Amino acid sequence: MPDQYSPPHAKDLRRGRVLLAGQVYHVTAVTRGRQPVFGNLSAARMLVHALRDAAINGDAATLAFVVMPDHLHWLLRLDGPASLSAVVGAVKAVAAHRVGGRIWQGGFHDHAVRKDEDLAAIARYIVANPVRAGLVERVGDYPHWDAIWL
Repeated sequence: MPDQYSPPHAKDLRRGRVLLAGQVYHVTAVTRGRQPVFGNLSAARMLVHALRDAAINGDAATLAFVVMPDHLHWLLRLDGPASLSAVVGAVKAVAAHRVGGRIWQGGFHDHAVRKDEDLAAIARYIVANPVRAGLVERVGDYPHWDAIWL
């Protein structure tokens, strides 16, 4: 039975896509039913540690991220031979295991960053998400983010 939260043709979007080590991606992953799983401090930190595990394993370098209550924005560079789907899937699986349960919506959204795009501007957009969502007044007031430039 397909996951009720997966778009019906999500896999078609990835057909024919070439994934290269060194490519930078902006990934967004959403919790099942947009439940605020990561509004819990412990759960949010477990996801942050899963992102760090991807770096330790040599799969991806994190350039920026923000863990929102019901989704993750992650700016990453693929560093190893694993595909983007494998890297994101591993992070989601580790976080789900640590938090305990099926917490993620199927799939994820990704944008391959072009060479002419400003990575620091994308990172600023990502880490300002809690401000735009009205969770805090200043980026520095939100505990679940990081960026290599800031």
